[in-house]
This record gives sequence, C-alpha cells and structure tokens, in this order.
Amino acid sequence: MKKLVYDIINKLDIPEVTYADVRFTNTDDQIIYFEKGRLRHFGSDYDSIDLGVRVLVNGCWGFAGTTILTNVSIENMIKKAISNAKVGSKFRKEPATFKKLKPIKDSYFFKPKEDPFLMDDKFKIDFHEKIAQKLVGSKKIVYSYVYTVLYRQYKVYANTEGTFVDSLVYDTMPMMYVLASEGKETMCRTWPGHMNGRRGGFEVVRNTKLEENADTIIEEAIKLLDAPRIEEERADIIIGGGHLALQLHESVGHATEADRIFGKEISYAGKTFIKPAMLGNFKYGSKIVNIYSDSKNEGGMGFHLVDDEGTPGATLDIVKNGVLVGQQTSQENAPLLGLEPSSNMMASFADDIPLIRMTNFCLAPGKGTLDELIKSTEHGYYIDFTKTWSIDDNRNNFQFTTEIGWKIENGELKYIVKEPTYYGITPEFWGACDAICGPEEWEFHGTFHCGKGEPGQSMHLSHGVAPARFKNIVCNVKA
Repeated sequence: MKKLVYDIINKLDIPEVTYADVRFTNTDDQIIYFEKGRLRHFGSDYDSIDLGVRVLVNGCWGFAGTTILTNVSIENMIKKAISNAKVGSKFRKEPATFKKLKPIKDSYFFKPKEDPFLMDDKFKIDFHEKIAQKLVGSKKIVYSYVYTVLYRQYKVYANTEGTFVDSLVYDTMPMMYVLASEGKETMCRTWPGHMNGRRGGFEVVRNTKLEENADTIIEEAIKLLDAPRIEEERADIIIGGGHLALQLHESVGHATEADRIFGKEISYAGKTFIKPAMLGNFKYGSKIVNIYSDSKNEGGMGFHLVDDEGTPGATLDIVKNGVLVGQQTSQENAPLLGLEPSSNMMASFADDIPLIRMTNFCLAPGKGTLDELIKSTEHGYYIDFTKTWSIDDNRNNFQFTTEIGWKIENGELKYIVKEPTYYGITPEFWGACDAICGPEEWEFHGTFHCGKGEPGQSMHLSHGVAPARFKNIVCNVKA
C-alpha cells in the first residue's frame, strides 16, 4: 500500500494544487462481550481498508475518501477532492494557508507484549468467561457484563512536502460492570472505569486485573445500596485518576480545541468560553496546574510521528502555572492565534477528514502519594469512577457524578458514600486545585469514544493524570 500512496501523491503534484496529502488505513478489531455470565457477542472485523485525499486549492480545503481501491474509484476520489476545494473557495472570505514543513520519512511499529490477533480465540473467550462467572456469584447482583475491545491500525501518510510515514499501533479497552439491587434502588460499579482504553495488546487486559478486582466491585456495589449521600453543601474532594481524566477531557481538553474558538463545532460538539485575547493572561487554574498536549509520549494512544496533516509530533503547554498559554491547533488555525501548529489534526480512518483532536492530553504531576494526600486532608471525600456527567456547550458550567466515594475524617478513609456529585465553573474549579500527586501516581487513562465532527468520528486518545485535591467544591444543589 505504500506504493499506492506514493503513486497518488505524485498525481497530486500539479500546479493547481497548493498542497495535498494522502492517507491509507487498514484497521482490525475484535470484541469479546459476556453478559450475565454468558457469551453474548464475539466478533472480528479484519482488513477494513480506507483511503483519503485532502487538497488545498484556491485557498480552500477539499477532501474525499473511498473504501474501494480500483483505479476508477481513486481517480474519482481525486477529482472530487479538487472539485470540493474549488467550489468551497467561492464561499471563503479569507484563503487558508499552509506553512511549509520539513519533510519527514520514518516508520513506527508498536510491538505489544502479547499480540491479541495472533492469540487463540478460545483462550481469549475462556479468559473472559472465568471473570464473567465471578460477576454473577451474588443474589444482589442483578446484572453484569465484561468485555474487551482489541484494535490495531496500520497507516500510511504522505504529502506533497515530501513527508512519507507509516505506522502500526495496538489499542485495547477492557472493562467489567456489576449492578446491585435490594428491590428499591440500584447501584453500579465498574473496573477500571470508563476511561479504560490503553495503548498495548492483550497485556493490557492482564494488567487491568479484572478477575482480581471482581470481588471488590461486587462488595462495593452492594455496600452502596445502604451507603449515605454527601450532605455538606461544600467539601474538599480528592478525585482519583480514572475520573479526573474525564474532568480534564471535558473542561480543558475540548475547551482548548482551537476550531471551537472559530465556531467550527457549534452545531454538534459545542463551542468554548475561551477567546483569543485570553491567551497569555487568563487564569485557568491555580499555580500548581500545568496542562499540556504531548503526542510524543509513546505510552499513550495519542502518540504519532506526524499528525494527519504532516506536523511532527509535539509537546506543548496549554496551561502553565495556572495561566492559559496555548491551544490545540491546526496549520490553518494556529497562525490566526499567533501560535505554532500543535500536531493535533487527526482522523479516525483515512476516509475521514482530519479535525483538531486531543492526542495525549495531560495534567502534570505534583508531589507525594495518594495515601499522603489523604492523610493531609482533615475533612473531605475521595471520589472516583465516573457515573454521569454534563457540561454546557461552552465547556464552562458542569456537573459530574462518580460511582463511589469515601468520607475522609482526620486524614483517614471512614466509610463509603453513594453517587458523589459535584458542580463547578471551569476556571473556578481548576483554581481550587491545591495538591496533585506525584509521578508515582501518574498514569495514562484513555477512551476509544471521543466524538466530534459531522459526520461523526470516534477518536482514541489518552490522558495522563495523578489524583488531585480541590478545595471547597460545591457538592450539593442546596449550595
């Protein structure tokens, strides 16, 4: 397929095309799903092939894609992309520009410790069945499931600047869930939570330790049925990494995608409260809050050599010492904000148009362990595992509920509380962060399901976080 991409990019080296890039992807995935102890779904989709062409003509982008790799289909795709750009250029007020990039020629092949696509299917099914059977061992557990999604994608990328890169990555997403009831209400527990995607092969499933944690989530789900709710109007809260990853995702990650500033996502995924004038001076959080985008870290699902418009992988600050200093950008949007392109233009498959997406979006670690942070908290709550969330389309006003929390008194965890819920305004919330655990607690949490675009795309991405404490947070609607 490298020759196919090479031949197409050469065809696009014509005077009327200012710039062009070509992408090819071949994607494999497999799903193993057990419900209430029984295998409900086992499915594989191999060799899902996609091809896409993007061109800059008359100052406007044009894109077209196909899943049919015949000469006729490819020629029609090229003509369609150029035609789309020419038509679109008639409606642009300002032409798009593209900064000339240094060409990159490289390859990246991730090597999982256990390649799930080379493993025996029966072994994988039996592995999950053992866990599924453990989840149905209590009368109060009325529903349960366990699943794993296995994924790999080979990609070839080339552009008319001379860049030619191919890559192979593996991502894995395992999770289990139990629902407990005593006849009056239900309570659930998951493991490892909803930010459960990781870069890697079947070793990710093993490292998640589903079987070892099955008894724990069953016990906690049952205890939650009789647990109290938080009664204080405000409290100090320590947020565990799994849920903090989603908080970071929703209130900072999406808010700092620069296309939202220019109104390009309003109709679907929302806008942002951020304005260009805020860059360099707006207080987004406390002085210990440092947030950055890092597509160079191979441990996360957002790693790449180049993004889907050829910008080399990069690490850049978004919030530095609490101040908003950067944005996730594209070659087109970055100059409008006086910034350098951030290597955040990505697409799910080759026949999807690239959009500004989070890659590895991280909260920098602070100091100390989670145990030390709890011990330093006189009164408050430790909460984790996302249950529900809601945030306005400005990414400013939010409400989050976690599955479980623990009351902290005099530096000790005392008892479980059910459905801890908290409310906030984005800059006020991050401004209340007074402690972040250190590198020993910092790890990647990720998702396969970050939605954006019309037609919609689901992106794989990661968040590096460590548990953090937030002071005097609203945790009761009476506040």
